[in-house]
Amino acid sequence: MAARRKKIKIAVTGLNAIDSPGPGIPVIRALRASGDFDVRIIGLSYETLEPGIYMHDLVDKTYQIPFPSSGKASLLTRLKYINSIEKIDLIIPNFDAELFNFITLANTLRKEMGIRVFVPTLDQFEERHKSNLPAFGKKHKIKVPFSKMIFSTAEIPSLRKDFTYPLVVKGKYYDASIAYTPEQVASHFNKISAKWGLPVIIQQFVYGQEVNVTAIGDGKGNTMGAVPMRKQYITDKGKAWSGISINDRKLMDMTKKLIRSTKWKGGMELEIIKTANDEYYLLEINPRFPAWVYLAVGCGQNHPEMLVKMAMGEKVVPFKKYDIGKMFVRYSYDLIVELKEFEKISTLGEL
Repeated sequence: MAARRKKIKIAVTGLNAIDSPGPGIPVIRALRASGDFDVRIIGLSYETLEPGIYMHDLVDKTYQIPFPSSGKASLLTRLKYINSIEKIDLIIPNFDAELFNFITLANTLRKEMGIRVFVPTLDQFEERHKSNLPAFGKKHKIKVPFSKMIFSTAEIPSLRKDFTYPLVVKGKYYDASIAYTPEQVASHFNKISAKWGLPVIIQQFVYGQEVNVTAIGDGKGNTMGAVPMRKQYITDKGKAWSGISINDRKLMDMTKKLIRSTKWKGGMELEIIKTANDEYYLLEINPRFPAWVYLAVGCGQNHPEMLVKMAMGEKVVPFKKYDIGKMFVRYSYDLIVELKEFEKISTLGEL
């Protein structure tokens, strides 16, 4: 007889399954695929047109929460209301911009409401910021492209002292665009700063092949799971629309070294450029699961399930292997929604 699955209520953010998708829906799919947990999924949305709100086969109930810029006090107030109804066991936040609030509220959520989160420490979160990446690379002995912060378009002409074109213009949370001229830098700067604020990061462009890793650490230096992939198709927003799991021991060693050195806690994504000379440059560390995390499930490693087990204090054994040559291909899907559902989430803030 099969073991009975443990019932658990998990709240998940990142329901924006659009052309630049959040990780929420893939994380939920991974949780639904768990052989150990019978999950009730509580969606936490920011906007009324996030597709995950209306995907009732995956999300049991959705509540809107205040934008991260509203601060942790308003988030805590809203979570108290939601928890009074749902009695949540665990929250899995999936956006960089919201993590500061959830990290700083972690102890309060646990003590006052019994809600667990399994996220990086504040020091881990802060030191891997794009603006801190050069110092991070030096500390942990990992190559990173040269970069610097700018706060005004007036600084653009002087970039020629430190950079050659093309170069990369990045937002402090999201977005990255390649610029071939100072005029393009200015255009990207204005768009990115208007959306994500200052500073804007200018980064050396490294020629090579982009490879990514989804991984999870236990907070003690142990890698509990890791799956590397090579992007097969990239959208105009720089998002992987298709990828394939690969066998790359040097990349895996780099990942394990980084998790051991930082004692990383929770999910992460490494974005890396592999050059023609077989050198590896770390472009970014995303402090949460990537939107392609379901590929890891397809390769035999369910990272969101592993996170739940560690968050709940269960004994776990690290994943030792994964399937090589498994692909993911993203697709668009028209979801038919009743207007009354949109009206309900818009007016009542829950559905």
